[in-house]
Amino acid sequence: MVTLQLQQLDIPPGQRVLLHNVTWHEFESILEELGEHRGTRIAYDNGTLEIMAPLLEHESDKEIIGDLLKAFLEEQELEFLTLGSTTFKNPQTLKGIEPDQCFYIQHELAVRGKKSLDLSIDPPPDLALEIDVTSRTHPETYAALGIPELWRREGNRIQIYVLQSDQYVEVTDSPTFPGWHLHTVIPTYVEQSREIGRNKTMRAFRAWVREKMSQKG
Repeated sequence: MVTLQLQQLDIPPGQRVLLHNVTWHEFESILEELGEHRGTRIAYDNGTLEIMAPLLEHESDKEIIGDLLKAFLEEQELEFLTLGSTTFKNPQTLKGIEPDQCFYIQHELAVRGKKSLDLSIDPPPDLALEIDVTSRTHPETYAALGIPELWRREGNRIQIYVLQSDQYVEVTDSPTFPGWHLHTVIPTYVEQSREIGRNKTMRAFRAWVREKMSQKG
């Protein structure tokens, strides 16, 4: 049997490596060896481990969409916590994943100030974001971890899924932000950022949110 070190893996951007028959203990050891400061994302599902290296487009969209959502929450004066690509895992379900971005909103207070999370006792993020440039989303894993709302960016669209009876169902509006239809608005500002830059786009988006708030008054 040939044994390879993780350091020998060189995954080109946009590509992935699948490792089969990986025990939970091995998964934990691999996470420790890979460390937190890396450019790859992982997903674990009952013995199968995926290691993926994102593309530049993927990272760019992740950042601007995350920033737009943060700006929206700030304008709404809603407390929130973002944990980026934190590894969420649960040994009871044998699943683990690192979202592109995730938000604690309704349950922000429950995790405020915590330095580590245990999904067997702590709530999962209220919303997870996945950017599918290379078709990566693992809805079954997110569902098993109990994440109630999943946003999936594919092409120029954002699809919103809510967890119902342990399965995701696509909906036409976010239950977290009802009436705002952010999944149709945000892609416009993502494209705008590519033309006029991030800062001008963020100012324009905040102005739009304030105008809508005054109309809803």
